Amino acid sequence: MGQRTPLYDLHLALGAKMVDFGGWDMPLHYGSQVEEHHQVRRDCGVFDVSHMTVIDISGPQAKEWLQHLLANDVERLHGCGRALYSAMLNEQGGVVDDMIVYRTDAGYRLVVNAATRDQDIAWMQAQLGSYQVQLHERPELAMLAIQGPHARQKIAELVTQSRGTLIHQLKPFEGEADGDWFIARTGYTGEDGLEIVLPADQAPGFFNDLVGAGISPIGLGARDTLRLEAGMNLYGQDIHQNVSPLAANMAWSIAWEPAERDFIGRAALEAELAAGVQFKLVGLVLEERGVLRAHQVVRIANVGEGEITSGSFSPTLSKSIALARVPTATADRAEVEIRGKWYPVRVVKPTFVRHGKTLI
Repeated sequence: MGQRTPLYDLHLALGAKMVDFGGWDMPLHYGSQVEEHHQVRRDCGVFDVSHMTVIDISGPQAKEWLQHLLANDVERLHGCGRALYSAMLNEQGGVVDDMIVYRTDAGYRLVVNAATRDQDIAWMQAQLGSYQVQLHERPELAMLAIQGPHARQKIAELVTQSRGTLIHQLKPFEGEADGDWFIARTGYTGEDGLEIVLPADQAPGFFNDLVGAGISPIGLGARDTLRLEAGMNLYGQDIHQNVSPLAANMAWSIAWEPAERDFIGRAALEAELAAGVQFKLVGLVLEERGVLRAHQVVRIANVGEGEITSGSFSPTLSKSIALARVPTATADRAEVEIRGKWYPVRVVKPTFVRHGKTLI
């Protein structure tokens, strides 16, 4: 038996197919993964993401420590409520994890991946040194993600007036507290929406309210196809400790200035840049029948080979798509080996759908 979120019994009551995900018993789907995918793209749906880890950072040197720990710079968070995306790197420039960082009244809040909780906390504690910083994990909190073009409007009608006002005021990549709730306008689907962190004992009642209002529960299956269409990395597949952010379409999340900021992994990234980055993350589109899957070989004529990191059928595009790490010189055509045969694929920017619009 794996770990369970406060919504486990509700998932069972709703008919969810449960699977192991990073040691947690989580819903894969509630009947139709494809229909759940379309529901988020066309309207909105709610995900239980209470398995993710929330860590609050405080102390007089919290900012300085995070500037050393992360590749992005929390100095960019010019006011409370602002958020940014960042990688946490090892000394070799590999990605220990990726996360969202919020600036709060009390310091900072990190939301990190569920499957990497132990390694993340161990790594953070190992980097504390003499910094005057406190790490406070928040296992008593639950988290719901409500995503889709109508998400904010529908949620604002279900919550208190002050929370509804906050929801309408939030800009993308902002998050603020209202009482014991923390409401953020972020997500992992390529659609607008909210992530709400709330006390675990309040989560089942609120989840029931959402479902009662016609907001469909969405499982991990649709979450994966949604994030793949949006070109968002999945830790353990597209990124891991042996992959540099420069080879993972994450260069935009590295803050190189000021030059004197010595974040962990900086020297390795600078050496990689100086030598020439050898690989890049691209999108692939299979124009023929078939399914692209992780670890399939990608062959580029006169250039070399790469590998698919994530692949699936895209419900929005009705085609098979993938993210793949390929040699930097790769242009717009390649081939993928599927069951011993080679199939032509189109190479595109690694974002296929965003805000309901097809980008390829």
